[in-house]
Amino acid sequence: MEKQKSWFVTGASKGMGLLLTKLLLDKGEKVAATSRNTNQLKQSVGVESENFLPIKLDITNSEDVKKAINETVEHFGGLDVAVNNAGFSYIGSLEELTDDEFRKALDVNLFGTVNVIRASMAQFRKQRSGHIINIASAAGYIAGAHIGSYVTSKFAMVGLTESLALEIAPLNVKATVVLPGSFRTNFLDEGSLTYTKNRIEEYDSDKTFQSYSGRAGTQPGDPKKLVTELFNLANMENPPVHLILGVDSFKMITDKMAKNLEEFEVYKHISTSTNLE
Repeated sequence: MEKQKSWFVTGASKGMGLLLTKLLLDKGEKVAATSRNTNQLKQSVGVESENFLPIKLDITNSEDVKKAINETVEHFGGLDVAVNNAGFSYIGSLEELTDDEFRKALDVNLFGTVNVIRASMAQFRKQRSGHIINIASAAGYIAGAHIGSYVTSKFAMVGLTESLALEIAPLNVKATVVLPGSFRTNFLDEGSLTYTKNRIEEYDSDKTFQSYSGRAGTQPGDPKKLVTELFNLANMENPPVHLILGVDSFKMITDKMAKNLEEFEVYKHISTSTNLE
């Protein structure tokens, strides 16, 4: 029988984070679920239980993240899995994005993740066990026009997780970056997709926004199956460092890697010409 685990899940008031929180509670797991709006979180989860600890949290505040992790450990007597799920995307070219917007995107999508990693590792290192699950995207391998800040954060999350996995392996702690494709959550709805305030007509970013928002409700991926696989991932004895979820994501990522290899071969004669004679 699988041991009951204690989870810390960010961005839990909607979308995948909410579905994961509900699934974990249904399975008898202990869940510290974070959101900027705990009233919405409590209403959406719809249960009161000693296994459910809602925490109001701004993940960009490192001290608040430490307090939230400590509260989780104190309430549940430990921590087994930390899931970095919170995130959003600006729509707009890199030139259109203001400095504040670009930094905010990285603060939430990347540095918020780093804050949770640091705080949770303080506990995982002591107990010599734990699993950090970072939710990236197919955009962690595949660039897209007009979502440069999001792509930047997700590419970084892949490299971050790879380095982290090497660092923490001797401590018996695991790290996985999850690369979902397009799942039928509310990520493409207003709020998760935000238009940059500065608009430059030549970039025609409207088409990108309309393309993404127009796909809301038609995504091929089943989010319930996605969160089930996250639960299964946390129970693997030897979890992967990378986990692609979604037929679309798998094809896009593997096609991109194949194209990269083709390009590398074309310019191999230049790449290998730079040694000292």
